[in-house]
Amino acid sequence: MGKISGSQAIVKCLQEEGVKTIFGYPGGAVLDLFDALMDSEITNVLVRHEQGAVHAADGFARVSGEVGVALLTSGPGATNGVTGIATAYMDSIPLVILTGQVPRALIGNDAFQEVDIVGITRPCTKHNYLVNDVDDLVPTLREAFHIARTGRPGPVLVDLPKDLVATKLLYPEKTPIHISSYQPNFNPHPVQVEKACHRILQAKRPVLYVGGGVISANASEELTTLAEKLSIPVTMTLMGLGSYPGSHRLSMGMLGMHGTYTANMAVAECDLLIAVGARFDDRVTGKLSDFATKADIIHIDIDPTSISKNVKVDIPIVADCRNALTALNQWFAREKSFNPTEQAEKLAPWFAVIAGWTAKHPLGYRDDNQVIKPQYVIETLHRLTEGKAIITTEVGQNQMWAAQFHKFDYPRHFVTSGGLGTMGFGLPAAIGAQMAFPERTVIDIAGDGSIQMNIQELATARQFKCPVKIAILNNGYLGMVRQWQELFYNKRYASTVMNVVPDFVELAKAYGAVGLRATTRQEVEPVIREALATANVVIMDFRIEQEEGVYPMVPAGKATTEMLLV
Repeated sequence: MGKISGSQAIVKCLQEEGVKTIFGYPGGAVLDLFDALMDSEITNVLVRHEQGAVHAADGFARVSGEVGVALLTSGPGATNGVTGIATAYMDSIPLVILTGQVPRALIGNDAFQEVDIVGITRPCTKHNYLVNDVDDLVPTLREAFHIARTGRPGPVLVDLPKDLVATKLLYPEKTPIHISSYQPNFNPHPVQVEKACHRILQAKRPVLYVGGGVISANASEELTTLAEKLSIPVTMTLMGLGSYPGSHRLSMGMLGMHGTYTANMAVAECDLLIAVGARFDDRVTGKLSDFATKADIIHIDIDPTSISKNVKVDIPIVADCRNALTALNQWFAREKSFNPTEQAEKLAPWFAVIAGWTAKHPLGYRDDNQVIKPQYVIETLHRLTEGKAIITTEVGQNQMWAAQFHKFDYPRHFVTSGGLGTMGFGLPAAIGAQMAFPERTVIDIAGDGSIQMNIQELATARQFKCPVKIAILNNGYLGMVRQWQELFYNKRYASTVMNVVPDFVELAKAYGAVGLRATTRQEVEPVIREALATANVVIMDFRIEQEEGVYPMVPAGKATTEMLLV
């Protein structure tokens, strides 16, 4: 094959990497690349804002397990995507972000729409590149995909000068990628595995604490096998929901700031905490000096820098979660002294204590037939979809109610901004999820504040026939901030009252979508049923109890046992 343009080489490389869908917004610096995409089989999704492009690629990646791809132009196009990049970075989501750049001769001259996006995104990407030589173009892209999807996943940015993309090159053959400075350790050390297994056998009050790393590693089956074989109760982080079936008898639900009473008490009283693919973030630990003080800690993670970063670990296992869990399961399968029945009997007193906590303070709310409780909306969504819908969320009370009251039994069914807590994430992420699985039901659980951050993406959903359903829990406030003001600022609701909001039903119609509203509890189920039966984008406006709170709640700086309850 003769020489082809850089833009044609990029498209060929994307196809080589298995990319079928990208999300982007055109501009002068990337016109050649958008033009080349027209001759390919790649679906190019035109979003309405660059932040939406990165969130949509993120949602696509989370539900599919593939690398999401976003294409942004230079200058403001690139900087508009930074929030989305930081969101993916905090949650370890594999993305490749292609940004246009001014011609190489103009870099550093304050040219029109020039910005140092490599410098700007250095703290919030796994790696990034400015391609300076046309011969490096394809090798760099291949390397970017390799880095994004291997080890601890994350976003990788590739900055593409406009003149380079137009330059001719010979397309290079694919060769094995070897980066001497990047060698993730995938397999667990057998000595550490044995230490961990012996310590597990000694435990009388063990807890499995699992995070998003289990989902990233596609290790849910191995986790379930281990938990059931050893009869160990499981608690999940926000990012880990769905890694273990939420309705299973061993599941204690989510832990941390808005976790269940049972999960937080179990972690506080356990004698062994087995952390798998989790990073001990502050929302989980609360007051560090009071976190799991009675426990030895086993920590399995592919990222060695996460181990003992926040909490001292007794037995570290640096490895891919799936490989490590497989090794643990194999060890117990070989161990002649291990008997699953005897193990369950040994832990029976521990389960009696756990059952007591659940009976004392079950996860619940004060129902009221006169008003719509947001928890009831979530429970009804779960019941009517049989828990099989892909759920995305915005950020705030809507996110926490979804995490608490929707039982996620499957991995990659809960898509939310965990680490960064990005308002405006849910709608574009839902579009990305729907593009990955057109036949599935995708629901964005939103607040009336957060949904407005990227509501322009309704046009994207309509244009690309993504029949996402949006459930707005409309309380007329920035709800989570309002809750903190109620509890800690004497109900001084500074800048959290949403006095002017759109009529969401009419707004839906303006975009060619369907708008539905429920103002009483009795209207909730009919509205949801109609939305699920509608082959179009649907906004459901639920007028919920205005001052309903998210409980349990651990105040800032307190131990996770110091929960405020309903």
